[in-house]
Amino acid sequence: MVQKIAFTAATACFLFACGPKNEFDPKDGLQSFTAQGIEEHIITLASDEFQGRRPFTEGEKKTLTYLEAQYKASGLEPGNENSYLQEVPMVEITAFADSVLTIKGKSNYKISGYKDYVLWTQRTDSIIRWQDEELVFAGFGIVAPEYNWNDYEGLDVKNKIVLVMVNDPGFGGEDSTFFKGNTMTYYGRWTYKFEEAARQGAKGCFVIHNTIPAAYPFGVVQNGWNAPHLYLDPRGKNQYFCEGVGWLSKPATDKIFAAAGLSFNELQTKARQPGFKGMSLQQKISTSMKVKSKFDKTYNVVGKITGSEHPEEYIIYSSHWDHLGIGKKDLSGDSIYNGAYDNASGTAGLLELAKAFKSLKNKPKRTIIFLAVTAEEQGLWGSAYYAENPIYPTEKTVANINIDGLNPYGKLNDIIVIGKGQSDLEDYLSEEAKLLGRQVVDDNESEKGYYFRSDHFNFAKVGIPALYTHTGSDHAEKGKAYGQQLKNEYTQKYYHQPSDAYDASRWNLEGAVDDLKLLFQVGKRLAFENTWPKWKDGSEFKAIREGKEKK
Repeated sequence: MVQKIAFTAATACFLFACGPKNEFDPKDGLQSFTAQGIEEHIITLASDEFQGRRPFTEGEKKTLTYLEAQYKASGLEPGNENSYLQEVPMVEITAFADSVLTIKGKSNYKISGYKDYVLWTQRTDSIIRWQDEELVFAGFGIVAPEYNWNDYEGLDVKNKIVLVMVNDPGFGGEDSTFFKGNTMTYYGRWTYKFEEAARQGAKGCFVIHNTIPAAYPFGVVQNGWNAPHLYLDPRGKNQYFCEGVGWLSKPATDKIFAAAGLSFNELQTKARQPGFKGMSLQQKISTSMKVKSKFDKTYNVVGKITGSEHPEEYIIYSSHWDHLGIGKKDLSGDSIYNGAYDNASGTAGLLELAKAFKSLKNKPKRTIIFLAVTAEEQGLWGSAYYAENPIYPTEKTVANINIDGLNPYGKLNDIIVIGKGQSDLEDYLSEEAKLLGRQVVDDNESEKGYYFRSDHFNFAKVGIPALYTHTGSDHAEKGKAYGQQLKNEYTQKYYHQPSDAYDASRWNLEGAVDDLKLLFQVGKRLAFENTWPKWKDGSEFKAIREGKEKK
């Protein structure tokens, strides 16, 4: 009996020694993550020396130099042939809009720029003039065949100025199958509304602001008044853009509709009903904008670890390196928007993930890509450019895992998945969280459309399953109320303000380590298996992926 056991053990040892050496080890690589490692990167990237990491600035140059050096030090291969950089041609457009917008109808009146509206352009013309342009109301401005919804049906908006409502018709209702109820669909995003208005041939488009469905006050919109905006370089693309796009305040909207003899409050209720028809407001508007354009280039930073068995299959970790640069001074006189949480922390996490994958005893079977993208704060442009000009084939890209802010609050029992019900990656996350004694919870602010507001979205738009998480709220020591309080304080005191700087007295990165380990485990599983995560039924991206797979 003893001899048999000894023989079996020896046989087992022989089998393990001689068997496949490149198998998934659940614990391999986890030991490489440290709070100190994350902290060091954040301190550097969020320092005043980096000037807020805005594209087209000295801060960008310092950031790119630092990231390239860290990629090389980690042993990553260049991700774009022999280079770590992917050039992203862009244009910076500053529209100097007139201070008033004149409206003629049954009565003539004016509304004031900044106070009542914000207007800008994606066009590079030197001047844009609107002279007695017809004003049209188009409900939510949505064309959604899968919901049998078309706000533009039978409505002529070509060469006209269209007004549309924020969010989508499902918001505020109790039917989760009508659009997605309070969970915003992409049709509810203001970016979609400008895109659709352009497809309809409109000359201009204003989104009507309302704080609750927009999820932020009009003051956030006002920050864009006559400010520079970055876009992808449109030259040579023959793409139509509205001459002007922007936002209208709710009081200004009420005034416009009242001047037409209409009640906006009554019409916005009717616009939520199927079959609603938009209408001309029988008013003409006039204004102009002087436009200054500056063409330049910014860069994505790309590194990779080539897979040992399936090098032609790719898993992409992404995080945006940019922030807002130098801007308006706060009450303390600080004008550098350091972006420590947003998104020096996520970029630091990307570097820590690279270190962890390089530390693996068993090399991943699939290729791992580490993509630090530019110009997220200006409209997700770095990831949009990559999605339009992929270095690695879209149909061979297994998944995207995106990081936009790492937990600075200490250990949490939970982590939030954004876009519940989108893809199998959520199931991977839940399984790994359970193994590490943690819980994945749903987004309790799904009406804000976070799934469409970071770089993973551009991967989803081309059919690549994308995972995006937020910091949880259940503080391991002080509970949920305390954890939510910390998050609320960040939004109120630090979000997109110079105060978003690294402060060791209020930052605790032990929870960031925990979250990174989770995202690492998800990617590691994908890297060692042969299966492909799928979009779930009901996802608006499912048909895109399946269409690519059929080709």
